[in-house]
Amino acid sequence: MEAFCPVLLAELKAEARKVALARREAMDPAVGAALTDIVLGEMPPPPGAAVAGFWPMGREIDIRPLLHVLHDRGHAIGLPVTPKRGLPLAFRRWRPGDELARGPMGTRQPVPEAEALTPDWLLVPLLAFDRAGRRLGYGGGYYDRTLAALPGATAVGVGYACQELDAVPAGPEDARLTAIATEARLIRPEG
Repeated sequence: MEAFCPVLLAELKAEARKVALARREAMDPAVGAALTDIVLGEMPPPPGAAVAGFWPMGREIDIRPLLHVLHDRGHAIGLPVTPKRGLPLAFRRWRPGDELARGPMGTRQPVPEAEALTPDWLLVPLLAFDRAGRRLGYGGGYYDRTLAALPGATAVGVGYACQELDAVPAGPEDARLTAIATEARLIRPEG
């Protein structure tokens, strides 16, 4: 995708977010249960990998069934802890049944006493994606900074198939995904 001036890029991203949010509103988060078979069948994390997930909020696709299966298979699971703006995410260990604390912007995160975890393999929420592996989030840049701080980590975006766009507006600091898992299929970026 060609480079855009920052103001135009911000406008394009804002418009793409509106489109993606409208598409997502019509979806049932429970279809996320299909992610378990798709991810484990086509791109499972390697044995022993520490996996980062997220606790879905609102109409985000529900990845909790996948997190439970990954935990049962022996993977350490981490959930993000949202830091001050401008910093990458931190992750703390989560196990089924653990208490979660309220985080900023409506997030749920492990309690402060939970063990810190550095993931090798991340399930990344998204608002929109394209076949080139570009991802559009909520606009805080947290996952872009986080992925930049974890070179070599596998980043699998997760969302609904309807969130795919022909081209996601992206700048030089926007991290690319290794793959995208939807309720319909696993997509490996072109090129």
